[in-house]
Amino acid sequence: MFVLMSIHHPHPEHREALIGSMHRYGDAIRGEHGLVSIHTLADAGSDRLVGLAVFATEEDFRRLAPLARAAVADDPFEVWERVPIDGLALTEV
Repeated sequence: MFVLMSIHHPHPEHREALIGSMHRYGDAIRGEHGLVSIHTLADAGSDRLVGLAVFATEEDFRRLAPLARAAVADDPFEVWERVPIDGLALTEV
């Protein structure tokens, strides 16, 4: 199992645009072989948004990541986000 977790800190006025971007990212790979699940989540205690994608293997992630990234390639994250995205690449131990 390989998990990609992306923690976003949107400016309030760009929150909905960022959520739309996260949905486009997920939609680009939803249903593809090797993707177990993908979610756009909001933290109940803060303004953070979390993208959570679970892949069967790291190889599946590497194969599907270009498709997902292409769907959001023109999105202005540097405008939408208060701080850089905190990305975690997690493996089961």
